Amino acid sequence: MRRRLNEPENELEKRSRTFDKVVGFLHIFFIVFMTLLIIYLFFVQVIDVGKYRARARSQRVGRIFSMRGDIFDRNGIKLATDKVYSDVYAHPADYDHTPEELAKMLAPILKIPKNVLLQKLKKPGPVITLKKDIDRSSAKEIAKLHLREISLGKKNTREYPQGTLAAHVLGYYNFDADIANGVEYTAKDRLEHVVNTVKFQKTRDGKIIYDFTTDPVATTTNPKGENITLTIDAAIQHVCEKEIEKMVTEKRADGGSVIVMNPKNGELLAYAVYPTFDPNNYKKATPQQLKNWTLTDVFPPGSTFKTITVASAMDLGKINENSTVLDTGKMTIGKWEIKNHDYHIHPYPGTISLAYLFEHSSNIGSINVARMMTPVEFYGVLKNFGFGNKTGIDLPGESSGLLPYWTHWDQGIHATMAYGYGTSVTAMQMISAVQVLANNGVKVTPHIIKYSQEEYDNKIHYTQVIKPETAQAVTRLLVQSIENSKSDVKMDKYKVAEKTGTSRKPNKNGPGYSSYLYTSSIGYFPASDPQVLIYVIVDSPKEGAIWGSTVAAPVFKEVATQVARIMNIKPDKVQQPE
Repeated sequence: MRRRLNEPENELEKRSRTFDKVVGFLHIFFIVFMTLLIIYLFFVQVIDVGKYRARARSQRVGRIFSMRGDIFDRNGIKLATDKVYSDVYAHPADYDHTPEELAKMLAPILKIPKNVLLQKLKKPGPVITLKKDIDRSSAKEIAKLHLREISLGKKNTREYPQGTLAAHVLGYYNFDADIANGVEYTAKDRLEHVVNTVKFQKTRDGKIIYDFTTDPVATTTNPKGENITLTIDAAIQHVCEKEIEKMVTEKRADGGSVIVMNPKNGELLAYAVYPTFDPNNYKKATPQQLKNWTLTDVFPPGSTFKTITVASAMDLGKINENSTVLDTGKMTIGKWEIKNHDYHIHPYPGTISLAYLFEHSSNIGSINVARMMTPVEFYGVLKNFGFGNKTGIDLPGESSGLLPYWTHWDQGIHATMAYGYGTSVTAMQMISAVQVLANNGVKVTPHIIKYSQEEYDNKIHYTQVIKPETAQAVTRLLVQSIENSKSDVKMDKYKVAEKTGTSRKPNKNGPGYSSYLYTSSIGYFPASDPQVLIYVIVDSPKEGAIWGSTVAAPVFKEVATQVARIMNIKPDKVQQPE
């Protein structure tokens, strides 16, 4: 009986001991926790105070937003620049003035009717946008009012003072989406490179905290990226754009382009592409207007390619400047009959000179020249000229063109390659290849940006493609063909080495050719010491006689005449006494 009566008391003692253990454990835990917390706070507030001060300071650090560098033509004419605008915001939670008072003060500055502005100021919400893109002077007027409830948000806008001039060269830039094209894209790193970035501390509402280390001038001056100078001459660019636009309009063509190059160093003096667009309003432009088709699209070059065929055979020693070839007027290869364009006038020219080949643009003569080379020989020289590869121009979107590997050549490809149908090129590839003929056989990387000497050495490459004697011989033959003809490109004061071309336009959706044509003219002058290389191409003209000699050549002549005047080029043709 005693054991039973003591059982509840023993249970109570056990519970009491267990409770004491738990309390003791918690007591120890809290002592340890407090000790660790004290140690931690000691390190934070005493040992690592500098670290946490720096972290707090970094949370208050702001940066003056930087502006992109300007873009100039070779003569210092500004083509692209940044302009700073501000957006105006109201913060209702911070109103120190009534909406009526704010409307009265801000309406004249923002050029918004007072009643309209008042309605905006009364809108609910934490932030109200009053007006976007106000100019710098208006922003200064608002800042002078010292209104706590009104804030200004700065932003950059890219502007192009010359409008559409060189639009496809410059491209465009969108600050909000960080989207760019043209030089704005390829030179992005340089345009945005700021050497000294200004940092400062700011309050939670964005106001600058001035201390002894803060430069008040620097915090109000926007740092700027590196300026870029182009090789483009604005005067020559203007001439090219006006002339190609006039011809495209007159012939109701789909588009056109004029490229002007210094053949000695690869600098592009003008690069006109039509249709064009206004980079200030590029969002309103169509995809066709925005596309630089001279870099992205490929086409058969036509008879302008005959200059490359003759130069290739001559450099391989198959022919020389005085060689003759047989021109039967037409020939059959497989099931295809190939004729000269003037077969109905000259059905069987017979044995012809190379100057005659160029003058009459003989397809058959070109085929017989090409047949003197094996496919591997011809292909090798064409690759050296740059066909089938990108030129390396400092603009985005360039295509490699199409040059079938020599093992895939049959008799038909070998023959049509001779007169510009076996391959497809970009306009930049074609002018880069002919540049070799104008520069004693040396190919230079085409470029649109002026570089420092160090950058130039890294980016611009010089390659000996053919022998100097070959380039000079082909130049003499081209000059002779022009002087012997009634060509529109013939100039009174200068010897011109030029060749026209007409080629059928490939179908967009499938094999074969459409009923439209590409007409072109490419050449350089003065032939004795080439200073200017010009390439004109017109896509799908639809009015009048459609040939390279009737569509592209007149543009070449007008551009050449104006360029000679602008550059004050010394004549190389002896004037005949009247």
